[in-house]
Amino acid sequence: MSESPPKGQLELGINRTPEKDRNFHLGGRSFYFFDFDDNIAFLTTPLVLFHKDNKSEVQISSGDFAQYHSSIGESGPYADYKIDYCDLTGTFRNFRDLQIEELEKLQGKRQVFVQDVMSALGMPDTQWKGPSWECFYHAAFNQRPLSVITARGHHPETLKEGIRVFVQKKVLPIEPNYLSVFPVSHKETRVLLGDPEFREGTAELKQRAIRRSVEQAIETYGYSPHHRFGMSDDDPKNIQLIAEEMTRLKARFPEMSFFMIETQHGNFIKHEIKNNGLFTSERKEGLSQLSFFESDRPKS
Repeated sequence: MSESPPKGQLELGINRTPEKDRNFHLGGRSFYFFDFDDNIAFLTTPLVLFHKDNKSEVQISSGDFAQYHSSIGESGPYADYKIDYCDLTGTFRNFRDLQIEELEKLQGKRQVFVQDVMSALGMPDTQWKGPSWECFYHAAFNQRPLSVITARGHHPETLKEGIRVFVQKKVLPIEPNYLSVFPVSHKETRVLLGDPEFREGTAELKQRAIRRSVEQAIETYGYSPHHRFGMSDDDPKNIQLIAEEMTRLKARFPEMSFFMIETQHGNFIKHEIKNNGLFTSERKEGLSQLSFFESDRPKS
């Protein structure tokens, strides 16, 4: 009896052939920028809030944190809690790398991010695949230049190791063609982005990462007025500042195309940044981000 094909997203690639960029014949490339959490995938990595008075802890998901972080300590369900910025014991401790000794590595211990990806893949696809997964798969399968721009503070190689698990578990056919990896809470990355005193917020750092990634794309692949850039994110504040940064980039490179995708609450809202700085917005239920750069091509 022949073996059945592996379950999951890899099935989409069995009879699928790589496609050239939409503007390849004109010298253009499509560059895909992704936030990770709640975009590429839903992980169970918890954030930790601390009660203002008794210091008790409460864990919340990254999706809830994106929704409520502006009101934490002031109003809403987390009015009595606060954020602790200590990397070792604070709110984001699970979003940072651990110090793992060589013996522990030999015994198979891995960073939290890698473990959480492995755990997620033990759940049904519908539980771990984020709204941008299909586009991420498409970009990796076709080896589009791809950037991961995330608020996490892991080393860039840790993020790559976690994404490599998708390949090892056969839900992604090949490792992405990385243009850049910017975990903007990682201290060395913050210095690289021009924040040596660690004063900038996540959204501001994501702006810088987008700018660096666009510049790196042009440096690596050459200038073309037919290049296309897009970024997906789910955090409302990040979305606002991403739009601002892409508006500046559009003014700097007016012939290139820039897109922003909102994926908060499972929605998929596409904005194209025009030369006048305005957005043409489109909301479609159940739309794969595969149409992000290729709206005239049917979903494969």
